Amino acid sequence: MVKLKAAGIVTESVSVTGSSQDDVPPVHREDNNLLRKLGYKSEFKREFSLLETISFSMAILAASCGVTTGYSYPLLSGGHFAMVWAWPIACIFVMCVAASMAELASSMPTSAGLYYFSAKMASKEHSALASWITGWSNITGQVTLICSINFSCTELITTAIAMGTDGAVVLGSGATFGILTAIHLTQAIFCSAGTRLLARMTVVTMVLILTTSIGAIVSLLACAGDQRASSADAWTKFENNTGWTNNVWAFILAFTSPMWSLTGYDSAAHIAEETAGAARAAPIAILVGVAATEILGWLYYIAASYATNSVTDILQSKLALPLGQVFLNVLGKKGALTLWCSIAVLQESAFQKKITLRYLTSGQYLCGCSQTVDASRVIFAFSRDNALPGSRWWKRINHTTQTPVNAVWFAIVLSAICGILVFSTAAFNSLASASVIGLYISYVTPIYCRVTWGKDKLQPGPFNLGWWSFPIGWIGIVWVVFMVVMLLFPYTQTANVQTMNYSIVIVMAVFVFAGGSWIFSARHWFTGPIPNIDVQSDSSSYSEKHTTE
Repeated sequence: MVKLKAAGIVTESVSVTGSSQDDVPPVHREDNNLLRKLGYKSEFKREFSLLETISFSMAILAASCGVTTGYSYPLLSGGHFAMVWAWPIACIFVMCVAASMAELASSMPTSAGLYYFSAKMASKEHSALASWITGWSNITGQVTLICSINFSCTELITTAIAMGTDGAVVLGSGATFGILTAIHLTQAIFCSAGTRLLARMTVVTMVLILTTSIGAIVSLLACAGDQRASSADAWTKFENNTGWTNNVWAFILAFTSPMWSLTGYDSAAHIAEETAGAARAAPIAILVGVAATEILGWLYYIAASYATNSVTDILQSKLALPLGQVFLNVLGKKGALTLWCSIAVLQESAFQKKITLRYLTSGQYLCGCSQTVDASRVIFAFSRDNALPGSRWWKRINHTTQTPVNAVWFAIVLSAICGILVFSTAAFNSLASASVIGLYISYVTPIYCRVTWGKDKLQPGPFNLGWWSFPIGWIGIVWVVFMVVMLLFPYTQTANVQTMNYSIVIVMAVFVFAGGSWIFSARHWFTGPIPNIDVQSDSSSYSEKHTTE
């Protein structure tokens, strides 16, 4: 064992020997060697190829699902103008965050992901605290993102039922909560499967996401007919229906839709230990997933703007998701249900009364499955470093599936608890805001550490930004700070108990617990990522590995 120093990072060269390596493909062996240098032993099967890693990222981003459920935000916040312009403006800044994250993931491909990056990029004095903040923020965002995705899936289902029965059946909060619970339960079972099945699932999901996105875009543009808005209205007409008197602020609130849709791309980093050629595959998946979703999402919103003949009429719809009314107006009942249900998800005939919802294919449901897998890997990794209550349970790997089954169920239980918010009319807004706040704080914390304390620490992997790392990183940081403040506000000025944005309650509850735990306990024992191999290993990266070999 030889101790080396490179660019201020201490690392230990570790020889990997043994007959078990003989049966490992060369690319996997290289991945496992690098992982050991990062301080961890390989515990997963590397079943995710580059295509499947990209698919996994796109499955969580899910353009067709994000726009379909997030349409109400720009509809209220500026009408046509907000639909067309809020999305691309936000996308520019989100890509800055994604590029900075991709650079870190390429250098340090481990399931520990973001909180590992923070620990290694921060100063020695702030390393543990930065890691603690990042880990808890990410878990908060991961869990609430599961719930917000599944709640939007529930709303897709309830909207389909209302559309199919011509409004005769409108499910209340109790029935909605029941559907949400059923979705959680089935996802927990499905996501407890082995890595190979989960990897194959992501490709199917990506195909469905692409198909439903393109299908929705073409259908709304081609079938609008007399319902089509003029180009002048579709691109420039501004209508503020938020209740906020300031039109600029109202338009800013429309950024909620792209910010919620463009979350979860850190997933490629969290499955790095299950990915072949992770140092290359992870950054490619992050960048391709975000770029593809941004393009598809913008085209979808442009199509939706043209198909929205009257913002006022759509706002008066009694459907849970107002885009459902646009589908009905443009495609008719049969066409609307066909496309709508392909975005939603039910696998079996579940309701019969004037309509049979049979074999509804997978969009939002599989998106929730992918997010559950992602969240479970974060919980597993954070527990591997003993940072969560009950860590000894959540870091266990099931011997049959070689996946963290306990972590899967823990994530689902926490998400189901958040599901109690369905009894508030602002449930989706609260869950979406909480997930964005938690995730994006965890996204920019390691980036902040990188551009401040870690200027000379990062050893670049196959993907690196070079000199551009610093301006791009700072742009992403400033944008996220602004967005976090915005997302704490209620979506309408006349908020009450039912319409209040409860994201502040969720976020503060976690931060009070995590902050109290740090002050009174964790600061005395939590030191950041803990190596789980027999030798001491501090930090290494892709570049260091290839330098020392």
